[in-house]
Amino acid sequence: MKVRLPKGEGPQNMQSMLKQAQKMQEDMAALQEELENRTYEVSAGGGAVVLKMSGKRELLEMTISPEIVDPDDVETLQDILTAAVNQAIKKVDDTAGEEMAKLTGPAGMGMGGLPGLF
Repeated sequence: MKVRLPKGEGPQNMQSMLKQAQKMQEDMAALQEELENRTYEVSAGGGAVVLKMSGKRELLEMTISPEIVDPDDVETLQDILTAAVNQAIKKVDDTAGEEMAKLTGPAGMGMGGLPGLF
């Protein structure tokens, strides 16, 4: 019994799809490395706290304005620091998601994307 593949579904098309998937994988690895090497800066509390975070979500630097350091109100400083860290993490994640979507979405593949990826 012979198996008949629909037109365009032969070995050449499969090889083309595999090459395309391999290129996408290579592009994604390169993008991931680039994203991890980026530095993101955010501020909170009206600029009273400024954070720099790497694409690996590592806190690189924190600047705290002396005006917001009040020994009688540590709670406000804690809230501002928490907001700044969460904002930095969200910025890293959002940027990575947007950049990866460019590769894995319909425009990134040129033929409708690869189903099941991102």
